[in-house]
Amino acid sequence: MNETDYTPLLLSLKVAGISTLFVFIGGVFFARILARKTFFGKGFIETLFLLPLVLPPTVVGFGLLILFGKNGFIGSWLYSVFGIQIIFSWLGAVIASIVVSFPLMYQSASAAFENLDSKLENVARTMGASEWRVFWTISFRLAWPGLLAGLVLSFARGLGEFGATLMLAGYIPGKTDTIPMAIYFAVESGQMEKATFWVVIIVALGFSTIMWLNWWSRRNMRRYKNDNG
Repeated sequence: MNETDYTPLLLSLKVAGISTLFVFIGGVFFARILARKTFFGKGFIETLFLLPLVLPPTVVGFGLLILFGKNGFIGSWLYSVFGIQIIFSWLGAVIASIVVSFPLMYQSASAAFENLDSKLENVARTMGASEWRVFWTISFRLAWPGLLAGLVLSFARGLGEFGATLMLAGYIPGKTDTIPMAIYFAVESGQMEKATFWVVIIVALGFSTIMWLNWWSRRNMRRYKNDNG
């Protein structure tokens, strides 16, 4: 395969990497705020966050198309003010990946923060630590295993996103052809060798990602048991 044939791999890594960055920041932020607070409407907000998990990707893509299309509320505003077109661009693929992978990050971060021992945070507060310092020195560090799990799973999900991306970004060779796109259209055109190549690549990426996460989790569990007798 020549150099240009690796565009789907490079684009997939680019899309998954950027989307994971936004998902991680947003997931940690909202999980931290909502984890230990009870208020009217919390259930609705969390349901909205997790909804992409149970919806078909094409439904998610359709909703994004309504919002970010040329005639959509957000899409028309971005185009008229900044000249940015979301549909049929790699930015559309990033947005689709953000939406479908955010629930995984939020779930992991929410569980991590909810399981923290609040006594440790309260002790730091009584000693005069600011909320920002409490978060970075105690909450974030203790929740890191769960946050890392969400980070890795979100990256893997963004890497394999297809349905919503197809609806919003379409298939444009060299521009929006991520690995899942390349596989689908290679099969559709009868290029089974090419499809097999990309299947092997994305399976290897996904397998190695989850394998590393499992290894890291087991290693840290052994360290915890050793440190606690």
